[in-house]
Amino acid sequence: MKINAMFLLGFTTLILIIVTIFASLNLSFTWVFYSIVFGQSLLVFTVYKVLKDDYQTDKTFKDFYEDRPDIGENYR
Repeated sequence: MKINAMFLLGFTTLILIIVTIFASLNLSFTWVFYSIVFGQSLLVFTVYKVLKDDYQTDKTFKDFYEDRPDIGENYR
């Protein structure tokens, strides 16, 4: 199974939110520590995957904002 970058980003976010919950509930230090180490290593791996992801688009800077066509070439 190929893990895409967006899944990893969501999973990393979930792990780091769980670390925050663990720390606020005063869980055992070992659980918080190993969760932080796992979350940080997962974050580094996620950044690597996002940067190396084979993603191509046909959009250019001339397309500017697609959801706001009123901010187009005339705005610059």
